[in-house]
Amino acid sequence: MEKTTIPPEVMVSVTINGEVRQAPAEPRTLLAYFIRDTLGLTGTHVGCDTTSCGACTVLLDGVPVKSCTVLAVQANGHQIETVEGLEHDGRLHPLQQAFWDNHGLQCGFCTPGMLMTTTALLRRKLDVTEDEVRRAISGNLCRCTGYVNIVKAVLDARQRMKEEKAEV
Repeated sequence: MEKTTIPPEVMVSVTINGEVRQAPAEPRTLLAYFIRDTLGLTGTHVGCDTTSCGACTVLLDGVPVKSCTVLAVQANGHQIETVEGLEHDGRLHPLQQAFWDNHGLQCGFCTPGMLMTTTALLRRKLDVTEDEVRRAISGNLCRCTGYVNIVKAVLDARQRMKEEKAEV
């Protein structure tokens, strides 16, 4: 029987926050660690490494994924958006501003994942209900806020974006 050899590193190329980035990664490297350790974008948090908390949520081709469950090599050739990609020209995205204004964060650890999950939600449908927001964030855990202010922030952002006709 022939022994299978796994290469020590492979080149991974992604478009992250609109910028093409290429770096070597071991085939077993999780996307969360590739983003944080290799690309230096530390806004994506790792809370559990078991897909339970959602702190590591990023958008992969516009779809929220828990980056602790995706291998970096699986993201090769794809578009990734992290929390760092939300602001434009030094200004917070309306959703980020609404989180701040409505106290939708306390310790802030879950916030990047919450922001990415709700960004995807508002891109799909701007006129969301409270129930739809709660369903969307059901895979993201927050131990500090009790979710009330997070939901309030998303609904506030929805209204701001409607009024501003802001691009989500």
